[in-house]
Amino acid sequence: MTPPRHAVIVGGGIAGIAAALRLAEAGWRPIILESRGKLGGRATSFVDPRSGRTLDNCQHVVMGCCTNLCDFYERLGVLDAIDWHTQTNWARGDGKFDTLSTARFLPAPLHSAIAFARLRMLSWSEKHHIGFAMWSMLRAGCSGRMRWHDRAFEVFLDWTQQSAHARKVFWEPIVVSACNASLAECNAAHAMQVFQEGFLASAWAGAMGVPSVPLRELYDGAQALIARAGGEIRVGESAKAITFDGTRATGVVTDAGFIEAHAVIAAVPPDRLEKLVSSTLRSKDQRLQQLDKFAWSPILGVHLFFPRVVMELSHVVLPGRATQWLFSKPSGATAGGQLVHAVISAADAWMELDEATIVARVLEDVRWALPAARGVEPIEARSVKEKHATFRSTPNVDALRPRASPHAGDLQGGVANLAIAGDWTDTGWPATMEGAVRSGYAAARAITQQGGVVEDLPIALLSRLCGLRRQ
Repeated sequence: MTPPRHAVIVGGGIAGIAAALRLAEAGWRPIILESRGKLGGRATSFVDPRSGRTLDNCQHVVMGCCTNLCDFYERLGVLDAIDWHTQTNWARGDGKFDTLSTARFLPAPLHSAIAFARLRMLSWSEKHHIGFAMWSMLRAGCSGRMRWHDRAFEVFLDWTQQSAHARKVFWEPIVVSACNASLAECNAAHAMQVFQEGFLASAWAGAMGVPSVPLRELYDGAQALIARAGGEIRVGESAKAITFDGTRATGVVTDAGFIEAHAVIAAVPPDRLEKLVSSTLRSKDQRLQQLDKFAWSPILGVHLFFPRVVMELSHVVLPGRATQWLFSKPSGATAGGQLVHAVISAADAWMELDEATIVARVLEDVRWALPAARGVEPIEARSVKEKHATFRSTPNVDALRPRASPHAGDLQGGVANLAIAGDWTDTGWPATMEGAVRSGYAAARAITQQGGVVEDLPIALLSRLCGLRRQ
């Protein structure tokens, strides 16, 4: 019997874990190297040294259209730790809310039409123009969407005559949260994909899943699954270099020694990967040529511990405010109190602010939306800055994103047993957890020739008849 082959995965984020699970299923022995003391990368939790509480870096959600992320959670046995919501609550100030929900008796793309028509935050003229924009994206399909890849989404909004108010209270909360980029900067094709996949393709696609446990607990099952295949997870061990013999990757040098491998998967950000590869290896693989060209966009999470309940809803969208979302966290609050987690995406303007200023500004938004929070001071507050949360979703950025494996048509050829993973790679999705899992699955397939990306949700019949197709 041929002994199992070894693969070293550099990076224990979602992409690296996803790749390891698929390698293990294919009979390989994966070894994950994670320089930090825990798995999950940017989508994880930490123990706050001030309070000893376990806090998420930032709130992450899964959508119904995220088929690979759902598959990933199912393989880890934690899909039941996701609370699903088929409606979103949009604040209008002073405790008033609009609700965007799904009507079960209407097929996509009409499933949210009734709730949309009832939104009080938009005028009928604005709803008409938003409907035209949605119809345009529906008709465009995937091929039409890609014709916008070199322009900002703001240009599409100009073309469909969206008002400044509609941009502020409808388009901006969705696009900035999903793509971590402003309307003026965001790649139009990325933003259009969010609406095509999450709003128009299927009635279930827009359902929002929120983890009911700290993010780091979602990955607890990975250890046993990887160990069962003879692999291992080495946290606190940092990769220093990917070794290369002129033809193939031979292993990884770490701060603890050398690990020989039949294949290597680099599941780290591009700036980190650039430091791991030699000039010789870089010259042999087209995918490694533009690693220094990526820019980054930050996300800010703010944990507010209130002495009493100030938010009855599980989540709230804050249209037109600097803070985009509020989440009521089921764990972490003191008895009788409540932990409210605020999220600010594309948070460049916040990165140089001190914590006291950040908390004060977020509290203004919280009290605008939630009257019960007025006059109530949090007993504790903690801000968490992720300065390199995602790659910057600018026009033409997809030209920089490398495939998991080299293509026969690459001028420099490529290293066949070196795969690349991460949400920044060519996943066909914006910078999301779904994209990260897709990249890990694709990288494992590049090595094993088994498995691969899970299929998307089927597009509803009426949506297909209206023109929405993925090919």
